[in-house]
Amino acid sequence: MMGRAVSPVFVGRETELADLAEALRRARGNSAATVLIGGEAGVGKSRLVGCFAERAAAEGVHVLVGGCVELSTEGLAYAPFTAAIRQLVRECGADEVAALLPEGGARDLARLLPEFGEPSGDVESDTARARLFEQILTLLERLAGHRPVILVIEDLHWADRSSRDLIAFLSRNLRTAPLLMILTYRSDDLHRQHPLRPVLAELGRLDGVLRMDLPRLTQAEVAAQMAGILGTVPDFAQVDSVFRRSEGIPLFVEALLECGGDCAFPDSLHDLIIGSVEQLPEETQRVLRVAAAGGTRVGHDLLAAVSGLSGPDLDDALRPAIAANVLQVADGRAYVFRHALIREAVHDELLPGEHVRLHARFAEEIGRDRTLVPPGRAAIEIAHHWYSARDDVWALISAWDAAGKAAKTFAHNEMMKLLERVLTLWSKVPDAAERIGVDHTTVLEKAAAAALASGEVDRGSKFAMAALEELDERAEPARVARLLVQRSQLRKSRRKPGVLDDLRHAERLVPEPGLDRADVLSKLGSYLTFSGEVAEGTTLTEEALRIAREHGDESLEADLLLNLALGHSIAGNLAATIAVNATAQAIGERVGSGRITLRAIGNNVDALNNMGRSAEAIELALEGERLARKYGRYRAQGTFIANNRAEALEALGRFEETARLVEYALRMDPTLRTRHHLLRVRGYVAVARGETEVLRSVLTEVGAFGGAHEEFMQELSADARLLIGFHMLSGEPLAALEVAERVVREARIMSKPMLGWRVLGLLGRICEAVERLAPGRVAALRGQIEKAAATMTVDSPVADAYRLGLIHDHDAAAAAWERLGRPFPRARSLLHAGRAAAAAGDRAGAATRLRTAYPIAVALSARPLAAEIETLARRVGASLAAETGTAEPGAAEPALTPREVEVLRLVAKGLSNRDIAAELFISAKTVSVHVSNILGKLGVSSRGEAAATAHRLALIG
Repeated sequence: MMGRAVSPVFVGRETELADLAEALRRARGNSAATVLIGGEAGVGKSRLVGCFAERAAAEGVHVLVGGCVELSTEGLAYAPFTAAIRQLVRECGADEVAALLPEGGARDLARLLPEFGEPSGDVESDTARARLFEQILTLLERLAGHRPVILVIEDLHWADRSSRDLIAFLSRNLRTAPLLMILTYRSDDLHRQHPLRPVLAELGRLDGVLRMDLPRLTQAEVAAQMAGILGTVPDFAQVDSVFRRSEGIPLFVEALLECGGDCAFPDSLHDLIIGSVEQLPEETQRVLRVAAAGGTRVGHDLLAAVSGLSGPDLDDALRPAIAANVLQVADGRAYVFRHALIREAVHDELLPGEHVRLHARFAEEIGRDRTLVPPGRAAIEIAHHWYSARDDVWALISAWDAAGKAAKTFAHNEMMKLLERVLTLWSKVPDAAERIGVDHTTVLEKAAAAALASGEVDRGSKFAMAALEELDERAEPARVARLLVQRSQLRKSRRKPGVLDDLRHAERLVPEPGLDRADVLSKLGSYLTFSGEVAEGTTLTEEALRIAREHGDESLEADLLLNLALGHSIAGNLAATIAVNATAQAIGERVGSGRITLRAIGNNVDALNNMGRSAEAIELALEGERLARKYGRYRAQGTFIANNRAEALEALGRFEETARLVEYALRMDPTLRTRHHLLRVRGYVAVARGETEVLRSVLTEVGAFGGAHEEFMQELSADARLLIGFHMLSGEPLAALEVAERVVREARIMSKPMLGWRVLGLLGRICEAVERLAPGRVAALRGQIEKAAATMTVDSPVADAYRLGLIHDHDAAAAAWERLGRPFPRARSLLHAGRAAAAAGDRAGAATRLRTAYPIAVALSARPLAAEIETLARRVGASLAAETGTAEPGAAEPALTPREVEVLRLVAKGLSNRDIAAELFISAKTVSVHVSNILGKLGVSSRGEAAATAHRLALIG
């Protein structure tokens, strides 16, 4: 047998090393990068990464290494990050690492490593996991601020869901830090349904991500590998034989050489790998079988306990395996198989009885002394081994215990899988409830909660339904009510009907004024308020608030105050909104709840913007975002505040800043609802600037094209605004009218003054745009608008400015928008005022208004608005350049004459030749000639194609 089966000389891979070096060079230039290295098992991924990392470390780069393990697929969460941070703690000390984190951040990391002390008391699963992600992001960014960092994560094909989510989060958000992430995975393990596939697809779309597929070695490279192992140049026949049999996979080259020259051709790769192990002494093989049952890595003391060998006897048995490089000595008095395939091959050799016996021994020894495995791993290790030992009783007990440990690290998906194992084993253990101290329904409830927290909505719904079927609401009404609330949240997250029915049913089950009722009323009141049923929502919220105060629950009191403030906002009492939010914020600060504090700030940012105090809103938002970073809550709540800041920026016409902020906040992976809010704000900018494709993308993602069920008035209003804008930009005025007719029937939208007046103002403008095309429908729509307006109040200068536009007092509206510092609606109001002046025969007045509006539209890059101003200016014979000092722009490319552009604009609006003739005071025959010329110049065959081409090329507004 060969003494060493690994070449001391690194062979080949020059191209891959060069690519890695280039990625590191970019990272050093403060442009974080990620490299995905895929390849077959045994092709040399770890050797490549190890060689590169060694060179980088010699140049002063800080290299951190973590690996995923098979146990991760069963519920061991964050294994690669725990290993990398533990390495950092060994190198620097826990105090120095903690100093790199925001205030209190070390307590979040304590959920992964006990070296950081007691975990934080925050158990709010919706924000705590996001905060943990932010702490790790901050740690890496600040660490890289001292010197460049390489983070290596191996065997990504075994990664748990939480680690995959964290990797995707870091790849999106490590933008400017001098940090390189290198991720390896077995490409031949990725079957069609493998959970890593969508993650790789997502990462592959990000900037700064390089995907590398590691090829097999060439024959010349195999020859060089053999020479390194043998210490001499092999002859051609031997190289040819090994190359053919190994097919260029380095691990198999090593295995063939270990077999020696007389090695027969193996029946399988398993036989090839196991052949080298079988040449070891019998006692060594026995210890290797024990080690294989323990996993790829096993501690010395644990191996001694399970094998039953004393120190010297164990050393004697291990020495041949280490000398043959089957096992390697690792940090922390542990042994690791040189390659996972070797461990798998040895483990597969276990006899059935041996398999059961060894896994049971590992479970027993770890249960006896949990320090035999790394901190935080004992529970899942025990669960794994009892399950592998096929001991149903202890497998159930240990899975329940491991699920509880997963909950403490907010590894919700892993917790759900372990609870599914408990449910699967339940029928096999007659006294299961007594064994774990809870009934079957409780396990279902916890599984449903874990599924909801991890986004597994369909599975969560099944768990909740199963739990409800097991309960009698007459015997346990409060428990059924909690489950109904849980099911309502699952339904709401998927926009499925039945949310309100579940909440009302839950409310009827808890009539007594206790905290159970307050919790239900909190959800029901909030849902009704968001849906526009403000009076009932407020009444229920006030009842819950009284209960919370009676029971001294300040956190619940603050949340209910925030819900109450929302009702004030929708009802138009913005001053009360700000005051109540401030009261809730004070409670949050007093009880030390960052979540409540940030929620209050975010809501007041929105209120200030709705009052027209947008500059103040932006300043408050910046303070809120600063606090969100301090509390480690930017992803969960800072993005919500950033969305409200983006709305204020958009209102002030700071479109480019808005787009950049939205892009940044989206990279932080916010909740789905916040993501959709951010996309809608980006859509508002797209409407103003005529970015049709951006708008199409936004509407597609939020589900507006497919008629997605939106129960909340804010989303209904926003989607209507964007859909109308899209149809008008696309030359589909009648489609825009159809949306307007649908929206005006939504009384809920009109319940909030600012939203209602904005929508009615938009509908009024649609009436003006399409009146020639559908006069009867427009007349009916105008009647509905007037009816809705008669029921509405004005709660702020913003709402009043929209109202002035609706009643056609455009000059007053323009003046109002100017006072509010909102340039886009000001320019639009000036255009309408100019149009009214032109219709009254006041060409000079129209020209004055247009010359004021035009430079505003140009400065905002509001191309559609600028084009409309140019069109009207030509109609009234006004020169826009006279008072702006700006050269008269061409509204179209040189190929079209100004008159043709005019005709094309009206064609895009859907007007017939006769209508265009009336609009431009020319004959229908002349229009026909212009249309023919336009079609020829644009290279299209129909009026619809001409309209679409005109919008795509920005020839018209």
